[in-house]
Amino acid sequence: MGVTGVAKDLEALTMTVTAEFDVSAERAWQLWADPRQLERWWGPPTYPATVEQHDLRAGGAVTYYMTSPEGDRHRGWWSVREVEAPRRLVVEDGFADADGNPNSDLPTTVMEVRIADRPGGGVLITIESIFPSLEALEQLVAMGMEEGLRAAMGQMDGVLAA
Repeated sequence: MGVTGVAKDLEALTMTVTAEFDVSAERAWQLWADPRQLERWWGPPTYPATVEQHDLRAGGAVTYYMTSPEGDRHRGWWSVREVEAPRRLVVEDGFADADGNPNSDLPTTVMEVRIADRPGGGVLITIESIFPSLEALEQLVAMGMEEGLRAAMGQMDGVLAA
């Protein structure tokens, strides 16, 4: 099924992407818990991800880079705030410089992932990004965050089917 919707709420400073899959919550959770599976969908199809550090526990961190078609590396990081496997994950999500250090020139978001059972089977995955300001929301959307997250989540079906 894949991505079913994208909604921006300018007053709440959020962007929410939803997707539905015919798998269990435990199987869906592996999209985040297994770094090799995360690499297969985190990032647009033409910018594959490579996870360098993966400590998915409260207080842990995930670091990665995406490689552009031209070979450029775009680095990012998550600071893991909350983990309730297999239902909920909350991270601070940010950009990093070429050395992997947080890039303070670009805003961070708080990303909350929720995995809920659907009536009749399967799961609804909701990824809500919370922005620190309207300016940050507008800046990241202008940089392609909405399209990128939609394209990234569009790859989940293939990972789940493997």
